[in-house]
Amino acid sequence: MMQPPQSATRTLVYCGLLLAMATGPALAGDPTGDWRVADGVANIRVAECRGNMWGAVAWEKLPGGRDTNNPDTAKQSRPTLGMPILLEMKKKKPTVDQWAGKVYNAKDGKLYDSTITLKNPNELEIEGCVLGFLCGGETWTRVSGPIPSSPSNLVAETPPKPGAKAAAPAKTATNTPTTAAPPAAPKAAAPKSAPPKTVGQKSAGATEAAPPDPVGDICLLPEIAGTTH
Repeated sequence: MMQPPQSATRTLVYCGLLLAMATGPALAGDPTGDWRVADGVANIRVAECRGNMWGAVAWEKLPGGRDTNNPDTAKQSRPTLGMPILLEMKKKKPTVDQWAGKVYNAKDGKLYDSTITLKNPNELEIEGCVLGFLCGGETWTRVSGPIPSSPSNLVAETPPKPGAKAAAPAKTATNTPTTAAPPAAPKAAAPKSAPPKTVGQKSAGATEAAPPDPVGDICLLPEIAGTTH
């Protein structure tokens, strides 16, 4: 029986290694960023806040919406822009890009169980009822992101230990006479800098500045920072 050439044997070994790498555990996906809902009426910004995924309305096709159906009368006048809708979505399994939690539906002012699943880097599958335009399930399309971790997730600096000695006060000057310091050499004239730009001014070749973000870091929104709805 003829033996396969050595080069063919090496090729089979390499193919086996590549197949094992392809079928091995995938790297965890990142669902953070802005996502356009299926019918295009809003963008939802998803961010990790203190270990859980949250989502808030970051853009509206028809601006000026209000949460008029909220059972809490104090919240019925709040804008839907910046309103949290995906609440405390927790990772279901370490090896699966899926998170489960609650979703707020502004159409009836109720909370529903919901899951988000990252199908691929640019598609996020949602199950639940959101703002009346999603009930059952649909796929959102990535607009931007992923986004960096919020500063609110950083661990605060360790406070000083109780009983620690305070720094010794600085010594006051004594009456020992000292010789006068020689006069300082005159400073050279600093080169003139360009005049400051006024608002809206563009330098030559500069691109148009992006419009300001009305929502920003959703982890700093009061309703998410306080984990209440």
